[in-house]
Amino acid sequence: MRPTPDGFAQWCREACLALPGSAVDWPWGPDSHVFRIHGKMFALLWHNARVSEHMIVNLKAEPDEVPLLIANYEVVGPGFHMNKRHWITVELCPAADLDFVEELIEDSYDNVVAGLPARLRSSLQSLMVQPSPGRYVAVPSAGA
Repeated sequence: MRPTPDGFAQWCREACLALPGSAVDWPWGPDSHVFRIHGKMFALLWHNARVSEHMIVNLKAEPDEVPLLIANYEVVGPGFHMNKRHWITVELCPAADLDFVEELIEDSYDNVVAGLPARLRSSLQSLMVQPSPGRYVAVPSAGA
């Protein structure tokens, strides 16, 4: 079931926080959600009327993929207020394919994790299991 327009932001928050070790803070006020792994940003969820009437999320992408994503997906644009070589902005609107956006969120997280020092990357391994070839999933905590 697709979220309502107001539910896209909540869906995005949940997708970001489901990633192992992720955390959120609000350095620019309550309307700008910054999602981090070990202090490094992998997503910025916010609203800017100059960009869209909908919520947007800035995500880190591979530099060689950025132009292709922008050219091939209507909801993807250059990273607003970000380094346009490494970041994209995704409009969270009814036209957005949520499976695709979730993949972009996971790719952004993976890109940031890949740049962490080895000791921090290895600390994340205890939070992950790999059930089958493909993506890692978070291991539920003992108290959950």
